[in-house]
Amino acid sequence: MNTTPLFPTSVIGSMPRPAFVKDLIADGAPYSGAEYRRLMGDAIRYAVALQEAAGLDVITDGEWWRRSYIGVIAELAHGFELSLNPVDGRPWTIVVDKLSPKTPGFIANEVKFLKQFTKKPVKATLPAPALLGERMWDPVRPAKAYPTREAFIRDCVPILRREVELLRDEGVSIIQIDDPHLCLFVDAGVRSQYDDPAKASDFAVDMDNSVVDGIPNIRTAVHLCRRAGARARGEADHQGGYDPILRQLGRLKVNHVTMEFTTPGAGDMSVFKELPEHMEVGLGCVSSQPGQIDSPETIVARVEMALKYLAPARITLNPDCGFAPGSAAVVDIDEVYLKLKNEVEAARRLREKYA
Repeated sequence: MNTTPLFPTSVIGSMPRPAFVKDLIADGAPYSGAEYRRLMGDAIRYAVALQEAAGLDVITDGEWWRRSYIGVIAELAHGFELSLNPVDGRPWTIVVDKLSPKTPGFIANEVKFLKQFTKKPVKATLPAPALLGERMWDPVRPAKAYPTREAFIRDCVPILRREVELLRDEGVSIIQIDDPHLCLFVDAGVRSQYDDPAKASDFAVDMDNSVVDGIPNIRTAVHLCRRAGARARGEADHQGGYDPILRQLGRLKVNHVTMEFTTPGAGDMSVFKELPEHMEVGLGCVSSQPGQIDSPETIVARVEMALKYLAPARITLNPDCGFAPGSAAVVDIDEVYLKLKNEVEAARRLREKYA
């Protein structure tokens, strides 16, 4: 990141939602219109203040305007319906009709609002097309407009690409595509569910590239989420090093990839040798698991393991994953503040040693 110091620090995107923020975005909330915007605006100022007080170099709005990081697509396009997942009963947004633009600029407006309250670089996040296909296309009840998952995924691309263009125009510092779907292919059990896992993961990469490739004057990232959010929700923990998807990572047409490395199951950092030399790495060196607070010494040690394979200028410090994995997850915001302070202190020590 050209405007940030060596070993820049950031969050992945989401910040924990305090109870009052969850109330503001809940179904049936008593506030709407201007009053809702006023209250949520004050909440965003708080999220920014927390990150700046911790000392972060790159700021987000915590994704607090959104009910979910995936469901934000329903703010950008018509064609979705809120249903209930038959597996667990949780709210489930699914595609039911042909997509058409709804409110282009929803995410760009998040950035426009955020930039009022910080002079630091800001990050905006978008869900990956293949992730939307995995989570929002129902094989039991497919939309007539999309008899296949792939057809739906392809129609998500122009909706997301238009948002990237508007984010560029708004002056965002970095645009991040969240793609936990691609990272599932590190797991042998997941790969076994596909006739051709390489083809499926190549398709996910192609769709990510279609969202950003050829748009000038943007800095882009892909977030390879794999397990941290699942642990916080008590869901399956996907195992395996990054080797099975290294070829796919090399095909990503982005400046930056974030990779989780706070648990032994993430594999060996020697995989960094196989990444393109131009690609920066957002090193997941801070656990986002509730109750686990990494010391600055632990964070420094993880970064120094990566320095065996990467030049200092290629490394950004960040948590493994977002801090708000689903609106129902309970994550203590004061604990997260301490984690971020330790991340910033680790970066300070690294700069002193390697600048």
